[in-house]
Amino acid sequence: MTNIQNAGTWQLGDRTINRIGLGAMRLTGMPWDEKPKSREDAIAVLLRAIELGVNHIDTASFYFTPTRSANELISTALQPYPDELVLTTKVGAGRSRDGEFEYARPDQLRGQVEENIRQLGLDHLDVVNLRWGAGMGKEPGSVAEHFGALADLRDAGLIRHLGISNIVAEQLTEAMAIAPVVCVQNRYGLTNRQDDDLVDLCAEHGIAFVPFFAVATSVPGVPHGGQDTTGRAEVAKVAEAHNATPAQIRLAWTLHRGRHVLAIPGTGDPAHLEENIAAGDLRLSSDELALLDGIHGNGVGR
Repeated sequence: MTNIQNAGTWQLGDRTINRIGLGAMRLTGMPWDEKPKSREDAIAVLLRAIELGVNHIDTASFYFTPTRSANELISTALQPYPDELVLTTKVGAGRSRDGEFEYARPDQLRGQVEENIRQLGLDHLDVVNLRWGAGMGKEPGSVAEHFGALADLRDAGLIRHLGISNIVAEQLTEAMAIAPVVCVQNRYGLTNRQDDDLVDLCAEHGIAFVPFFAVATSVPGVPHGGQDTTGRAEVAKVAEAHNATPAQIRLAWTLHRGRHVLAIPGTGDPAHLEENIAAGDLRLSSDELALLDGIHGNGVGR
């Protein structure tokens, strides 16, 4: 059986986590799905993840569809939570009851933090990322003002550790001047390499880099198509050599980027969950890494 610790561990603040975790966004199904994901399958994924040693789950209160909420599924399936489980969530971005994205003012962040606490059934949050950038409501204003508000909530005991998401290097530097940053969460993967320098900057500061959509092959903003075929032949060649899937090779490449790089692949399918975790067993040769590193993606940004 696959041992999740084969991929290694990382210190996220004062918590030790396995480098392969679980992203909760797909537990509810995606807005373009023809029908909602099965509630039973979502709960089965969460329970199986814990059985396999996942101790880092990434979620958000704005991960919901008309009939499902990721936070509610997590709370229902996993309480009482294992002592070693770290739940990471995001604030700043939010969604109204009709599903429209809206961005919080600094004085509204406490309400978002408390909403996550209520939904997850906790008395504080392990890690909170300030989700920044375009596409999540109106332009949010100042990183410093928002991150400073979260630092105040950390000092008040509502948050244990802070991270930041969907940012550039200058914004990370701005946040670090206010409070310790334990993780950066950006879109990044084999064919979305615009943040190579940021990955290296995080390594220099001992900050976890947590890519989202690391195995995605669709062009951002085009959920029903627009497939990015860059590197398909190279990925297939390496996958065949390891008797693995292309998604597993993409995950393995991501983990090879540095010991500080974590993976949070999302799925609502128990079989895909096991494949994702098994990617941590793959060891790519220097020639294979050179082949994959030579792929140039579409360069689409945030």
